[in-house]
Amino acid sequence: MDSASFVWDHFKLNAEQRLKSFNFFLLLSIFANGGVFTAIQNRVASPVLGLLGLFVALLALVFWLADARSRQLIQLTIPALKEIESTFPESHRLFAIDAARQGKLVRYTFAFRILMAAQFLFGIGVALYGFLY
Repeated sequence: MDSASFVWDHFKLNAEQRLKSFNFFLLLSIFANGGVFTAIQNRVASPVLGLLGLFVALLALVFWLADARSRQLIQLTIPALKEIESTFPESHRLFAIDAARQGKLVRYTFAFRILMAAQFLFGIGVALYGFLY
């Protein structure tokens, strides 16, 4: 295995893993939120609702941390990939082009964090409601 293949395989594995993890987060969130709404509809005891809210918040926090680690692993490869692509024609230097054009809002990280933060706040809100009312 040459160094370019090693770096690319590392990037590809972690980028795919990050997207799969986010998809899994979305799926678990749907079920967790469904559990919260079912609990509210069935008027379960407030402490149980509070615990469900804490679970939802914990779920978001754990996936936020896992996503941050995946992002760190991906970022390790970017300098090497830019170095490899420096031998390519300028129009083929995708990582360099992306870095130059990249805004702060149009990024996977921003979208992932907004959804995870919203889920976390929803869970905290449910927990507070369950424990205080």
